[in-house]
Amino acid sequence: MRNHEVTETQPLLDSSGKITEPGWARNPVWQYDRNRIKAPKFRIKEWDYYLVMNEEHAAAFTLSDNGYVGLQSVSLLNFKEKWEHTETILTPIPMGKMKMPASSSKGHILFRDKRLRLEFRVEGGKRTISCDFKEFYQGKPFYCEIDLEQRRMDSIVMATPWTGKNAFYYNQKINCIPAEGYMSYGDVTYWFNPKKDYGTLDWGRGVWPYNNTWYWGSGSGTVGGKPFGFNIGYGFGDTSAATENILFYDGKVHKLDDVTFHIPEGDYMKPWAFTSSDGRFEMEFEPILARAANLSAFIVSSDQHQVFGKMSGKAVLDDGRFIELKDFMCFAEKVHNRY
Repeated sequence: MRNHEVTETQPLLDSSGKITEPGWARNPVWQYDRNRIKAPKFRIKEWDYYLVMNEEHAAAFTLSDNGYVGLQSVSLLNFKEKWEHTETILTPIPMGKMKMPASSSKGHILFRDKRLRLEFRVEGGKRTISCDFKEFYQGKPFYCEIDLEQRRMDSIVMATPWTGKNAFYYNQKINCIPAEGYMSYGDVTYWFNPKKDYGTLDWGRGVWPYNNTWYWGSGSGTVGGKPFGFNIGYGFGDTSAATENILFYDGKVHKLDDVTFHIPEGDYMKPWAFTSSDGRFEMEFEPILARAANLSAFIVSSDQHQVFGKMSGKAVLDDGRFIELKDFMCFAEKVHNRY
C-alpha cells in the first residue's frame, strides 16, 4: 500500500540486512543497529545535519561518517546581503570512529581538529549546537551556541530500501524546532528568537549506492500563529511503500503523495515550480541565494545545489483545510553524489 505507515516498534534490519518493514512513521519506531548491516564498513553512511534559519540569516552544520570519508561542514548565510560561505573539512577513513548515535533522541557527537570544534548534544529535551571555527572566512572566526527546544511533536521517519541493491536509508526529519541563541562571524552577531525562528534536523543512517542524485526541499515558519513546515523530496531509494512528502502544522503531520521539482534548466536562480500528484502541494519558488558546492577527494565527489528563497502557493491539510503561503522562507536542492 502506498504511503504505508508503520506503528510497531521493531528492529530496522532483519537477519539478512534488509529493512523489516519499509514505510514511514511519525516517530522512530525502527531500532537502528550498525552491527546488523550486511555491507562493508566503508559503504555505511551516517550523518546529523542541522539547519537554523529565519528570514534574514541561517546556518547549517553537518557531522558525518561516510565510511571512507568523513565530512564536517559549517555554512553561514546572509539573505539580506545575499552572500554565503561554506567551509568543509574532510577526514579519511573514519569507518565508525565518529561513533554516531544509534538514535536521534539522545547522544553526543564531537568533532575537533586544529581549526574546528563542532559539537551536537541531545539531552533534557533540548538539542544544542556548539561551534568554534578558526579562520572560517577571510581570516575571521565563527562561533555559535544555539539551543533547539525539542517539543513533543510529529516528524517524518522513513525506512527505505533500494530495489535490487544491498542498500537502505533510515532517516528522520524534524521541522519547526524553536531556536534560541546566537552565532558570530568577525564582529557581527546574529540572533535567533524561539518565538519566530526554527531549526530543522536531518538525521540519516544507511548504505547507499555509489552513484546517486536526490532532490530535497524543506521549510519551517509560522502561519496563522501556528508552526507550519513541509518536507518534500525523492531520490532516496525505492519509495513504492511511502514517500517522505509531508506537511507539519501545529505539531501534527499531514501526509502527501508524490511531489515533483520543476527546476529551470541551466540556471538555479530562475523561478522554480513544485507540483503534486494529489494536488495538495502546488507552489512557486523565487530564489534569493544559491549555495553551490563541488567537492572531490579520493574516490568521492559531491555536486550540491542548495537554493534558498521564498515559496508561495497552496498546501492542503488532511482535513481539507487550505494553507496559503506567501513569501515563505525555505530551501530546495539537487545533490549528485559519488561516494
